[in-house]
Amino acid sequence: MNDSQPAPSLYASREPVFPRRVSGPFRNLKWYIMAVTLGIYYLVPWIRWDRGASLPDQAVLLDLANRRFYFFWIEIWPHEFYFVAGLLIMAGLGLFLFTSALGRVWCGYACPQTVWTDLFILVERWIEGDRNARLRLHRQKKMDFRKARLRLTKWIAWLLIGLATGGAWVFYFADAPTLLRDLVTLNAHPVAYTTMAILTLTTFFFGGFAREQICIYACPWPRIQAAMVDEDTLTVGYRDWRGEPRGKHSKKAAEVPAEAPKGDCIDCMACVNVCPMGIDIRDGQQMECITCALCIDACDDIMVKIGKPRGLIDYLALSDEEGERAGKPPKNIWKHIFRPRTIMYSVLWSAFGLALVFALFIRSDIELTVAPVRNPTFVTLSDGSIRNTYDVRLRNKHGEERQFELSLKGDPSMRIQLEGTPYASVPVPADSMLLQRVYIVTPKEAAPSSAASSPVRIWVEDLGTGERAHKDTNFNGKGN
Repeated sequence: MNDSQPAPSLYASREPVFPRRVSGPFRNLKWYIMAVTLGIYYLVPWIRWDRGASLPDQAVLLDLANRRFYFFWIEIWPHEFYFVAGLLIMAGLGLFLFTSALGRVWCGYACPQTVWTDLFILVERWIEGDRNARLRLHRQKKMDFRKARLRLTKWIAWLLIGLATGGAWVFYFADAPTLLRDLVTLNAHPVAYTTMAILTLTTFFFGGFAREQICIYACPWPRIQAAMVDEDTLTVGYRDWRGEPRGKHSKKAAEVPAEAPKGDCIDCMACVNVCPMGIDIRDGQQMECITCALCIDACDDIMVKIGKPRGLIDYLALSDEEGERAGKPPKNIWKHIFRPRTIMYSVLWSAFGLALVFALFIRSDIELTVAPVRNPTFVTLSDGSIRNTYDVRLRNKHGEERQFELSLKGDPSMRIQLEGTPYASVPVPADSMLLQRVYIVTPKEAAPSSAASSPVRIWVEDLGTGERAHKDTNFNGKGN
């Protein structure tokens, strides 16, 4: 290389993507999913659910202060985190299922980054115009009044969307009407304002500026999906055996028999112009493709206009390629979707779902845990009786206070005593846990002599409903 020539740059600056507006069934499906997902996200914290006077009336609430998760009629306690773990496993299996069947369909339709980016692009199109107008504005070097006005208007709209996003998020963690009043009157906790500020700025940046860069560089799923797809997975692809060689179709082609035949692709670039990732699907499968299928809508529209059959760009499976090149029709779509791999994922997903539902219905509204006090393991009283001490945690999952009675099953000579009361029962407040110190005492002559400990079962009964629960533990101490 000549020393006078500058060294080639290893870094290429990002070229912003300005997708063109397109209409069609896949674009309409994306609009519907956007409306549903955003509606759920923004509206759910405002749904009320009556649980009684002592419990919150918000249908979906992550009450971190009291360590509760409320979901309509379901209440999850901290020790029941396995329900959340089960839901996360189901979400992962569902992602594997959809990816093995339809590629990155989650990324193209329901991923939050995709949904908010679509919303930001929609706002951008309303303010600055469609693709060509936005390109002209981007390439305009001079910052005149019109460009400054359009940019400022767009950024304010994006910030308002980001603010609504952060605001909706914090409403899931506190009573929404109360928190909204506190936010407006500047009486909310600083954590609420900090969370809203972070989510506002990240939404503004990710949806407005980073866009496809988040999908390409920040998200790990494009690299993981390769293990989830196979030759029978339906992904967006280009039928090059039908479209090549591409080129403009001359209206006088019939009058020029010597002209080389051309494929159906007229190289109009419609598929590229509508792609939110800025790629050319005709170059084959690419990591950047999110399977949003907007290129299918754009291409089908062009094919109809030039009198060619639809499907030049379509959901394709590699296993059909050889047959289609030979002129055979592709396999039925359901044969690609329902195959051993997807059936296995479906069975696993259903099994986890049924297990969670079963566990939800069989769980008791009263629970107890027993922790023996180890220092000392037992005490010999003045009359020679042996006493053990236990910390018993009583959980009342009802919406009202309940009277719980404790009893023993084991040696009939053993008796139970509750600290602070002469009775064997204790009131437990609504939807709370009570720590109760419990003593088990046995006479000296009845204490076990052959072993240092013996099994004992502690029962708790709800005196209002008769519901019972138990926990096994050991009684320590040895008699003469």
